[in-house]
Amino acid sequence: MLGFLLRLLPFWVREPLLIAVGSVLGVRLMYLSVRDHDRVAAGIGVVFLVFTAIRVHSVIRALRARRNPGPAPSAGREAAVDAAFQTQTQTPTPTPTPPPAQTQAGAGPRTGRGAPEKEHNAWGQAVAAVAVFGTLGAMLWLGPRFAPSDDNTPQPASCSSEAHEKLPKVYKDTPRPVTGQELCKALNRPDLAKLLGTPGETATTASGTNNTAPLTAGKVARPEAEVAFDTYTVNVSATYNELTTDQYVKLMKFGDEQDIKTLKFLGRPAVLYSDHTMKIELNLGSGGSGGPVEQGPLARTLSVALDRHDRGGSCDITVWSESGALPSDSVLLDVARKVLSRIPERPVR
Repeated sequence: MLGFLLRLLPFWVREPLLIAVGSVLGVRLMYLSVRDHDRVAAGIGVVFLVFTAIRVHSVIRALRARRNPGPAPSAGREAAVDAAFQTQTQTPTPTPTPPPAQTQAGAGPRTGRGAPEKEHNAWGQAVAAVAVFGTLGAMLWLGPRFAPSDDNTPQPASCSSEAHEKLPKVYKDTPRPVTGQELCKALNRPDLAKLLGTPGETATTASGTNNTAPLTAGKVARPEAEVAFDTYTVNVSATYNELTTDQYVKLMKFGDEQDIKTLKFLGRPAVLYSDHTMKIELNLGSGGSGGPVEQGPLARTLSVALDRHDRGGSCDITVWSESGALPSDSVLLDVARKVLSRIPERPVR
């Protein structure tokens, strides 16, 4: 049915139509074959392009024939002239009266104007066909980019906005403190899952809060942020107190910290240690009671001084998982290197 309808179309409509459709489909299939490494699509695309090249060649030949029409056969013309000459020689005839000048003048221009009008119409049809089907081809090409996507792939969690949250008073009294929102943006990097060794995962939650350190009556700023994945959870916090890293290491000897390692990190005093997290169960039923606080999985923490001279305060990066598995210390150091580059050092007081 489609072939019958195409045969009914004039040449200068049908051929541009086939060229437009063939070129759009051929280029599209070649693009998909390169992107998806599909040899079948590449073969079909080549067929369409070859078909289009053949149609272009036929249109070029037709255009050349229209511009340079071939002369009439010379033998037939000469025979007609000889016959007319012999007839005039043998049988005298009266001199024919020339047609009126008006008739000749009218016939000449009419004949001369007929061909250009026909050629103009053919070109107009061709241009219109190419424009229409070129537009349709562009819509088919660009349509998937602007159409609503049915992809149900979960999107990474983003940091919640805290534009209208009022900072505690201690943040105004602390020189250049970082906020929980800034920590969240520094931690929630697009490559964080890759740094953790789980590149296929996306962040399920991301948050930042402007807290104060416990047991300080709100006098020490301690912002923190946390980003969770299916495998690991990462927490980063900054504590603006007067406790130096050296003093903190001495206090660890009286705590439950394990596998303690002191080091220099980015030119600052730092310490690596392990400790258990706390597991709290909340019952949101009618009773509203929660279970006892239990020991959670082991976590690995890197604590880095807020400045090179260790005048007090630290930035802590902690990683843990529900399964209890931990990444290597090199992974934790890589994460800390990326995050700390966006946290300003503590200024000289």
